[in-house]
Amino acid sequence: MRTDSSPGTLPAREHLPAGDAGTPVLDVVIPVYNEEKDLQPCVLRLHEHLERTFPYAFRITIADNASTDTTPLVSRRLEAEIPEVRAFRLEQKGRGRALRTVWSASDAPVLAYMDVDLSTDLNALLPLVAPLISGHSDLAIGSRLARSSRVVRGPKREFISRAYNLILRGSLQARFSDAQCGFKAIRRDVAQVLLPLVEDTGWFFDTEMLVIAERAGLRIHEVPVDWVDDPDSTVHIVKTATDDLKGVWRVGKALATGALPLDRIARPFGDDPRDRDVQDVPKGLARQLVGFCVVGGLSTLFYLLLYSVFRQFGGSQTANALALLVSAVANTAANRRLTFGVRGRGGAVRHQAQGLVVFGIGLALTSGSLAALNAASSDPAHSTELAVLIAANLAATVLRFLLFRAWVFPDRDEDQPRSTVVATHTPPATHAQPATQPATPSYGTQQADGTQQRYAPLPTRPTAHQYAPAPYTPQSPYDTTEFRAGEAAEQRSWKDATMRLDPVRPTDTDPRSS
Repeated sequence: MRTDSSPGTLPAREHLPAGDAGTPVLDVVIPVYNEEKDLQPCVLRLHEHLERTFPYAFRITIADNASTDTTPLVSRRLEAEIPEVRAFRLEQKGRGRALRTVWSASDAPVLAYMDVDLSTDLNALLPLVAPLISGHSDLAIGSRLARSSRVVRGPKREFISRAYNLILRGSLQARFSDAQCGFKAIRRDVAQVLLPLVEDTGWFFDTEMLVIAERAGLRIHEVPVDWVDDPDSTVHIVKTATDDLKGVWRVGKALATGALPLDRIARPFGDDPRDRDVQDVPKGLARQLVGFCVVGGLSTLFYLLLYSVFRQFGGSQTANALALLVSAVANTAANRRLTFGVRGRGGAVRHQAQGLVVFGIGLALTSGSLAALNAASSDPAHSTELAVLIAANLAATVLRFLLFRAWVFPDRDEDQPRSTVVATHTPPATHAQPATQPATPSYGTQQADGTQQRYAPLPTRPTAHQYAPAPYTPQSPYDTTEFRAGEAAEQRSWKDATMRLDPVRPTDTDPRSS
């Protein structure tokens, strides 16, 4: 990672090294289930396109998840004939399970996947992975719903796709445009942290991964694609939609209750501009200004309503004083909680007392304005009074914010107990890092009582030598070696022609296989 100490320059990640010839920079995974007819033309077409257009070494991995036809034989034959093709065999169904298993075991720094029907035009593949290679983005997705995309599909699928996108935006506040397009890529170092948090093993895998990544502050790059619907698709729309809605409910509940440890992946590489201290700009100023304006606008409406009510029973000065007093108490409480993030009852009385002082300043400004109006006109119209009061309140707002920030609610982060991410060094593994590399920090969440909840180590940006895999030794294309996915990821090699993996989680089950 390259950073610049100048406060006017944003930090930038390094471009992935090209590596030696034969070292895969990109691993394209094709998850398949009973695709004996389409698999071979798909792989041949993809291989030809990558050889012709992709400037780095690549690999194509066929992830066969529990096919019952001749798909495994086709996979092995392609592996034997094409050096850049590898075959994985899983004994359980689920596209998400296949992607998580293969991505966890891959040694390529950029991981991608696409559907076997190749509905997405392959010319979008290089724009998809280029931001990941350059370090600009963490994930990349193809979007069929972008304005410049060209899509050919029936009205039924179009309606379902757009309705699903609206559900994600309304329920999970997702900002990405297309969660289910089978054309995505992710950096391997990001996947190592992100994938353990994704629970789904089926079609909702993509959506869950993207929602968690977006909530954690990772950068998602979108590529408009040309896409032609496959009329022979075997996807069960009703069942898939039902499972997706269940997944939306589960992820939304986890986000609402804080069950997802987003601090494990929130800016894990320390290169986000939001983590930098910029001179002469107070921390949190923009957020506090927005919160203060929202609270101030609502308080003004509340004040005007109270003034109009009190004015029916008394003079303008009395109505103004009562309305301002009630709205000031509500305004102080709202700003305390929403704008400056002060929680709990500690200091609430003192804050209200200081708020009343601020109220006195506002009362002096507004009362003085009314006095000046009454001096100028013996019987001013009600609308004129309201206009003068609005102008006086706007003038007092700036002063009120400055007093709130500097006096009533100063920055007391050091006094507020909160969960913080801390790092401790552990000895490096000899097989994963050279002796000259510093130890990898392992992260945990420091609780308010001093205890620490530990998590797995976060990855650092790999260096060039870490991309070089172990030498590949060809074996018989029909040899099968059984080992767990975790062991495959630990070895970081592809020595076996065909690998048969158990699921990442032994308890994983796929409802579609039952």
